[in-house]
Amino acid sequence: MKNYDHTTDEELILRLRDGEQEIEDYLMDKYKNLVRQKARALYLAGGDHEDLLQEGMLGLFKAVREYNPLKEAGFSTYASACITNQMYKAVTSSMRQKHQPLNNSLSLSQLENETTWQLVNEESPEKILLDQERTAHISQKIEKILSPFENEVLSLYLKGYDYLQIGERLERSAKSVDNALQRIRKKVREIYFAFFE
Repeated sequence: MKNYDHTTDEELILRLRDGEQEIEDYLMDKYKNLVRQKARALYLAGGDHEDLLQEGMLGLFKAVREYNPLKEAGFSTYASACITNQMYKAVTSSMRQKHQPLNNSLSLSQLENETTWQLVNEESPEKILLDQERTAHISQKIEKILSPFENEVLSLYLKGYDYLQIGERLERSAKSVDNALQRIRKKVREIYFAFFE
């Protein structure tokens, strides 16, 4: 794969539209850590981690395919919003459907066909701004409801540290970190349920 480190994402998208298909792989690889970071945050709200990763990568793929470099938002902002939207939809959908009987469910192919076109048209600059405000609002609520120790644990967890590493950095046992993450998950779930009901 070529090295595109000195080229802006917006320029790369224009080159991708002109036929440089390997740029798509480069951008997917470049932003996969952003997907991982967002998946870890939403996993705390009750989502399945692997499913959230897949949803996030789907959101990133849509961003690469649909981004218009001539609009105001930069690609990284647009990609972040697409990833977040896709993951939020997965979490809210699972929350809404948690207690529905199985006979009301749709097949994956039906879901794919019904939501693909709907999602393409939803990424307006206004929607991106609203999603950013919603994310900031939820983040503030989470920060306020957590203790200082829990906020430290959450910050390190979202950066990718495991229980042992977090314990070492904060001079606590792995069990103490595990207990903190259990409390964090419970509090975050409560915020998400209240926000999306």
